Amino acid sequence: MTKSNVLNVTPKNAEPLKTGIEAEAREQIAKHLSVALARTYILVVKSHLYHWNVVGPLFKSIHDLTEEHYENLFAAADEIAERIRALGFQAPVEAADFGVELGEVLPKGKMPNAAGMIENLVKDHEAIAAQFRDIASYAGDQDDLVTEDMLTARIAFHEQASWMLRALIAE
Repeated sequence: MTKSNVLNVTPKNAEPLKTGIEAEAREQIAKHLSVALARTYILVVKSHLYHWNVVGPLFKSIHDLTEEHYENLFAAADEIAERIRALGFQAPVEAADFGVELGEVLPKGKMPNAAGMIENLVKDHEAIAAQFRDIASYAGDQDDLVTEDMLTARIAFHEQASWMLRALIAE
């Protein structure tokens, strides 16, 4: 990861582990996984809000797809938090621990129309896929194959989700 991607979040309660991953690398990975967890939770909430509030001819398609997505994302949040724990750090317990403003990407006020919802979700899925790719690459370079593998699977989900969502509004 580049220096500009290094976060100021400090995981709490580091545990001494001897798993073959250097302590500093574990800390950096845990920091970035905390942000990944926050972004995953934000997308759970946003997908759920859109699920409830979508209207129009694409209602059924978007309603069903967002439900599928938020269920997958909720399970992924658990997996990410458990990986932070396995790396020897406490999973985030306060909003400040996430390293991201939780309300910064949630809809405010009026809901967008169906196409706006889709465009917004596509942007979020693509951004998370790119972020996860950076973390996975760093984890692999640090011999953290478990985190790399977990994030590789998450990247596949987010890329497929963005493809399916884009297909809904394709002309």
